[in-house]
Amino acid sequence: MINNFSKNKLKYNQGFSLVETLVAVLLFSVGVVTMLNVLAKGISDTGYAKQKISAEYMAQEGIELVRNIRDTHVLYSPSPQTGWNAFRASLGSCNGKCYINADNLFGVTPPMQITKIPVIACGQSCPTILYNSNNGKFGYTTGTSSGMLREIRVDPVAGTSDEIKITSTVFWNQGSGTYKVSFTENLYNWLE
Repeated sequence: MINNFSKNKLKYNQGFSLVETLVAVLLFSVGVVTMLNVLAKGISDTGYAKQKISAEYMAQEGIELVRNIRDTHVLYSPSPQTGWNAFRASLGSCNGKCYINADNLFGVTPPMQITKIPVIACGQSCPTILYNSNNGKFGYTTGTSSGMLREIRVDPVAGTSDEIKITSTVFWNQGSGTYKVSFTENLYNWLE
């Protein structure tokens, strides 16, 4: 009798039951779906980080362009005050949002090339920054849309004519959201 009982027990334990198989498939599926979600989130986060780094560089470039215009006017004018006044006048169209198209910086004849680059008012919206994959440069003249736009604001500082506040903001859309990076710096009439 013991042998028959052992044989019957072995016969019923030789394979997985349907319920055990379904539980195993369910656990495997949950693991795969979880792994794919983590992978998709990682790819999305990498794309966001790439866009944010590019936006930070473009926002900083906006500040640097205005600072270089100021420095060139102040250093190469007959007097520092004349240079500061010329710098302030060159930003005159920037009552609100503006952009600076420095694509042709090296095509401008010397001296003081950067002071000859126009500061252009944006109106309702600034133009989208283009990316040229042939030379790896961002600009406004050639390339495909980068999906980013940069606004530069010039605001007077109350109580002084020897200081202005520059804000450079880069906007971009990614996924279902709109993001921005904004840098601010005060520029002074530093040579008196």
